[in-house]
Amino acid sequence: MMGFQPVVLWTDLLLFGLLGCIVLAAWSARRSEPMRAAWGRVGASGVGMTSLTLLLVFVLVGLVDSLHYRERLVPAGAEAGAAGKTQLSTEVRSALDALAEPLRTRVEKTYSAPLAWQLFSKQTVEGKDGSQHREFPRLKYGGAGLQYPEQDLAGDVMGRIAIGLAAAAGGWLVLAGVVVGLVARSRRVPFGAGWRAVWRGKGGLAWRAMLLTLAGVLLLVGPVTALATEYHVFGTDKVGQDVLFLTLKSVRTALVIGTLTTLVTLPLAVALGIVAGYLGGWVDDVIQYVYTVLNSIPGVLLIAAAVLMMQVLIDTHPEWFETAAERADARLLALCLILGMTSWTGLCRLLRGETLKLRELEYVQAARAFGVSTTRILARHVLPNLMHLVLIALVMDFSGLVLAEAVLSYVGIGVDPNTISFGTMINAARMELAREPMVWWSLVAAFIFMFVLVLAANLFADVVRDAFDPRAS
Repeated sequence: MMGFQPVVLWTDLLLFGLLGCIVLAAWSARRSEPMRAAWGRVGASGVGMTSLTLLLVFVLVGLVDSLHYRERLVPAGAEAGAAGKTQLSTEVRSALDALAEPLRTRVEKTYSAPLAWQLFSKQTVEGKDGSQHREFPRLKYGGAGLQYPEQDLAGDVMGRIAIGLAAAAGGWLVLAGVVVGLVARSRRVPFGAGWRAVWRGKGGLAWRAMLLTLAGVLLLVGPVTALATEYHVFGTDKVGQDVLFLTLKSVRTALVIGTLTTLVTLPLAVALGIVAGYLGGWVDDVIQYVYTVLNSIPGVLLIAAAVLMMQVLIDTHPEWFETAAERADARLLALCLILGMTSWTGLCRLLRGETLKLRELEYVQAARAFGVSTTRILARHVLPNLMHLVLIALVMDFSGLVLAEAVLSYVGIGVDPNTISFGTMINAARMELAREPMVWWSLVAAFIFMFVLVLAANLFADVVRDAFDPRAS
């Protein structure tokens, strides 16, 4: 009997389901020569593979954080009673929590700066003789292994950085060897020739860009991992939680918001936009009326009203949720649905305009003259010529939704307070910026992670757009 019970949240199910759909779509795309050619252009782009590599790193963190479980408090049958029921912890954890257990459990008293060994602010301390004085108390975990922190801190930090860099270099050499070996095997050339092909960009994909990106990632991850065993690399927040752990936990929330919301937005936008543009008439008028009305309502107010109504529903039915994690997950899923239902209008309008032009082209008119059904024309002639717009909108909407969650959580209508996200971190940091001295590291950490994620998504979207645009040379 396992010491834990797997827990599948709705967002976990949808994330892994989406991953499976992407794998199946990629497999089916291999049968289409135009799709292979387009994705080949993406793979040959250094910018595209660099941004894709960064996105895959974030996706890996999010998927690991989506493997949830509840610990068994007692062995099955030991104290479970006659009914044989197993007692489970009320806390739902993830695989990321288990991997980053030291970061999660090493909670200090309050704020501490990055790589610090003492608290950020002075506190009143009582001496052995009963006298009271103010000083910077030493941290319980950060730099706990230093006997003389004032003298030993710099040397210990540099030593750990060196160890992390050495481990990163070793890991990169292993990955590079695997990649070069695969390229050499596919080209049926010796290992040295495979290395030259990779480095000169003749390996099919932009392997050199991927390897250089992985080198940069590992050169950051290695030292950070080595330092995190002894220090709070990004400091701690108001309640003493490790900021690095909070930023890693925020990645999953950003991915859920960006991907699941897009799954709601795309079907509505694509279906309504194409139908409105192709059929015209009263159908076009009705669809235009709907998205014009939605656009006339301030988005934040509409989302806030929907979120508050959903929160009332959740609060009035506590019996629906066994744990606090399930309750927070329900609000996160509701936020995705609400954002999706209110953010489809822009893409719908764009696709309508493009469809108005496509329906007048000769091959579409010829298909109509030969009696081809409307459904077949839309599927075979119109939609493929709009896919470059859909793909770019897919990634661009992802970036915008990640930023939207941060804004909504900042004003208090975003995710559940128990859900860690970039928005909640920024919301908490706004009060910290007013302190003297200023607590800046929570905001900086959230900004860096969110900036890299959104930038990588935008760069990848540009490459995909250029590769799939049928009007490109």
